Amino acid sequence: MTKDFSRRSFLGLGAAATLGSVAALAGCTPQTPSAALSDTGDSESNSSWLGAEPTVEESEITSAQDTDLLIIGAGCAGLAAAATATDLGLDFIVCDKNTAVQDTREYFGAVNTKYTKEAGQEVDKIRTMNEIARYSNGRTNRSVLKVWLDESAECFEWVDDLVQKATGKTVYLEIAPDLTDHGYFAPTVNHMHAPYYTGDLRNNVYQQYIEGAGHTIYFEHELVKLVHDGEGTKVTGAIFKTKDGYVQINAANVLLATGGYAANPTMIEALQPNVPRCVTANSYSMMCDGSGIKTALWAGAAMDEVPCPMIFNRGAVDVGVDAGYIGEGEDAIFPGTIFQLNMGSQPFMAVNRNGVRFTNESLPYDNICNASAMQPGGVFCQVFDGNAPADIDRFAQAGCARLTTDPIRQGATIDELCATALEPGVMKKADTIEELADMLGFAGEAKQNFLAQVDRYNELFDAQADEDFGKEAYRLSAIRQAPFYGCWYGGSLLTTIDGLTINEEMQVLNTEGAVIEGLYAAGDCSGSLFAGTYPEYVVGLACGRSSTQGRHIARRLAGDL
Repeated sequence: MTKDFSRRSFLGLGAAATLGSVAALAGCTPQTPSAALSDTGDSESNSSWLGAEPTVEESEITSAQDTDLLIIGAGCAGLAAAATATDLGLDFIVCDKNTAVQDTREYFGAVNTKYTKEAGQEVDKIRTMNEIARYSNGRTNRSVLKVWLDESAECFEWVDDLVQKATGKTVYLEIAPDLTDHGYFAPTVNHMHAPYYTGDLRNNVYQQYIEGAGHTIYFEHELVKLVHDGEGTKVTGAIFKTKDGYVQINAANVLLATGGYAANPTMIEALQPNVPRCVTANSYSMMCDGSGIKTALWAGAAMDEVPCPMIFNRGAVDVGVDAGYIGEGEDAIFPGTIFQLNMGSQPFMAVNRNGVRFTNESLPYDNICNASAMQPGGVFCQVFDGNAPADIDRFAQAGCARLTTDPIRQGATIDELCATALEPGVMKKADTIEELADMLGFAGEAKQNFLAQVDRYNELFDAQADEDFGKEAYRLSAIRQAPFYGCWYGGSLLTTIDGLTINEEMQVLNTEGAVIEGLYAAGDCSGSLFAGTYPEYVVGLACGRSSTQGRHIARRLAGDL
């Protein structure tokens, strides 16, 4: 196990985390976003995103294949299922609409692996179960959750063997901080392969392993519809659109591993009205358009009733930019040109457009975004001073916010870490607080409020007690030492994690709660785990459960469980 990384690798990763492929699409000019659909709108408008199931005539099918397991989606869950099926000798086919496997999220949450035990960090499974269920207000299906709790260690150690043999990388275990005083429990579950985000990543290793065993991943196969009985009780295959026409694959079992619907603005506006009120940046795969979820709903499946976006507080934008979509329909996009500025997750003072602080900044990433949804423009302004490196070291943030903490501890400067925001002028830097206020767009009463708020925040720091919003003393900081920095943020939308209703075998359920024979779902297109908010202090949970679910399905079908 290694914890040593070069400063160069951290800075490279920080840069990669701030520049998105969507940047050129969004533009920098402040615009007024379109209003979100009301969550109280009529059922016709709120269901228009689903549309009617396409009709494909038998005469249009150019070819057909048969298999025992059809895996739709070459991402975290689908590739884990396929690699497991490779091991166990299952007859399977993998199809994906893209030209390559999906990007890897390096974080992998796993409970009580050999690495956590060696580090003396054994996790209390029941406490972890209750903590995750608390995030969802009790809407977590604990039987589904137990699959991750009980099988993720075996899954990760299997993945680890593949990755180490293929790349020589070693495991970095993130020791979770004690957040008892914050009112949260953070178990040590996050594993990464170091040096991370370099060379072949996990999904590439899966692909090499699958193809090396003689199997083919069929790319440019766009899912059109499932083959089903029309009664919500059985699925027997799927139809795909390819460059050669429509292809039908008949299968005894179909696994949907198609991701969420973050890249479908129509679905977001209908199902997640809070997202356009507080999100400014696109940090999701443009391929995650909800198409897999829609095909299952056409086949009679049920979906989670409570939405759950994954939002991080890193959507840096320029002065005057509001949260929300720019454009209409499928062309709508969030306005940010930096998909994630990691500095946004540090708990520095934050104010609204009136120059007033409005929340405790030391909470899971999405909390300040949700609070900002009730503020002017849906955005917040983070402010800190030249002593920020010492503050960041003391804050000791959890999860991927450490992509700021760790390089700071190795000598990186604020200007280096935030170069992609400072150079285009999205983040402001000034010699005085008054100058910074002007640069951040505060004027008149708002400027006076802002200056008074800085004075008040300094008082709270001196007293080592946040009497206004209850932030922990060690996460307070002074704003006195030049240079001064400020930046406006909204949320950065990573994915959606409400999805198809499933049971503990990942079998998709219909609207009556009965199993749809032959249909499974894993990863972000599946549901029954999360509601309202992602448990961000259970670091790596999303990727860990996706891989574990995919592996579980293949093992179950092979009789290995």
